Amino acid sequence: MLEWNCQNDKGGLTMSIIGQRIKWLREQKQWSQLQLAEKLGIHNTVLSRIESGEKKGVDFHLISKVADLFEVSTDFLHGRTEELSWQRGSVRETPATFLDVDGLSEDELIEVKRHIEFLKWKALQEKNEDPS
Repeated sequence: MLEWNCQNDKGGLTMSIIGQRIKWLREQKQWSQLQLAEKLGIHNTVLSRIESGEKKGVDFHLISKVADLFEVSTDFLHGRTEELSWQRGSVRETPATFLDVDGLSEDELIEVKRHIEFLKWKALQEKNEDPS
């Protein structure tokens, strides 16, 4: 099992948490930036800018692709948890009481979970932008 252990501020360059974690995950697979960029359907210069922290505001859909590819949660990529693994079936096992998930496929349950994660992320962004 992988264990998250990434040093911040290598060589005086402070990377974003998302960039750090994407780079760390990529290096665990021993993939080049070009290889990962191809898997994500983006240009390798975009990936380089994300990993270095130069690119701010990484698209939620790209974060979801990264999470799916490496089988980690978007919460891990955002730095809200140190937990690497997540259970794909966890939505069905412990759904919120107001969610009726009967009849949904595993893929649909994952999409519901992603949407909830996006709403949490969006609320956090709005909270951080609110000066009051």
